[in-house]
Amino acid sequence: MKYKDYYEVLGVERDADPAEIKRAYKRLARKYHPDVSKERNAEERFKEIGEAYDVLRDKDKRATYDNLGNRWHSGDEFTPPPGWSSGPNAGGGFGGERFDFSDFLDSMFGGRGAHGDPFATPFGNSRARGSDERATIIITLEEAYRGGERSISLKNSRGATRNLKVKIPAGIRQGQQIRLAGQGQAGRGGQSGDLFLSVELAPHALFRPQGADVHMNLPITPWEAALGASVKVPTLGGKVDLKIPAGSQSGRKLRLKAKGLGGSKAGDQYVTLQIVTPAANSEAAKRLYRKMAEELDFDPRKNI
Repeated sequence: MKYKDYYEVLGVERDADPAEIKRAYKRLARKYHPDVSKERNAEERFKEIGEAYDVLRDKDKRATYDNLGNRWHSGDEFTPPPGWSSGPNAGGGFGGERFDFSDFLDSMFGGRGAHGDPFATPFGNSRARGSDERATIIITLEEAYRGGERSISLKNSRGATRNLKVKIPAGIRQGQQIRLAGQGQAGRGGQSGDLFLSVELAPHALFRPQGADVHMNLPITPWEAALGASVKVPTLGGKVDLKIPAGSQSGRKLRLKAKGLGGSKAGDQYVTLQIVTPAANSEAAKRLYRKMAEELDFDPRKNI
């Protein structure tokens, strides 16, 4: 039988650490997964990559394999000594099931399958967890505030449509994800992947979300700004009273604590004041403005 250089299969050096080996395996397994790869030899490479990882990720198996040293090169004939596969690393498979690994691996370890790692799969049977899928869900700011349930339709790569119910957690923010377990791609003999929905908030007529906080502009009259007032202000939870301090100017920002999006830590609502001047569209309004100009000692440009 032919000797297999598992380090060469994974494209790592012989002194590679376990993290390096795992990274190489993940990268190659994604590339050659039979469900997604366009390579002609994808299934064979996928099996070979899994076989190499099954040996090199296990400290004892790797030590046994490394004992072969440099006596063989990839493709050279390999004849195991008597009883080679009956040592402490031998076994009858994973959970009593025997997998179709290569003769070389069978000779070394008695055909033990991969186990104990979420990315390891019994490659001879082409078992694999399905891939995760990602999509975007657009929700209103009110839905993000209160939470709720939404029905969505998704079309897969084959054009088939499926309908799902999505539970929207109260207080979810822009860019956060909702995970639907088992709603990703079907597994190849294993469990299905997950579906991750990235949340996008639809534009709102009044509010601008920033993380857990919400912002809004509040129009006020000149006399409310000058004299101070208590006015009703809309929030995601309903209208509340807001005290405007006397002498306020346009651009002043006031905070309504914990009136933003909820969740583990509720955000705040920030209100930016905008003074709106009444139109001088009547004789009475014009007389009032003239009187203000005569009686008020006010020049907004005196420091310019």
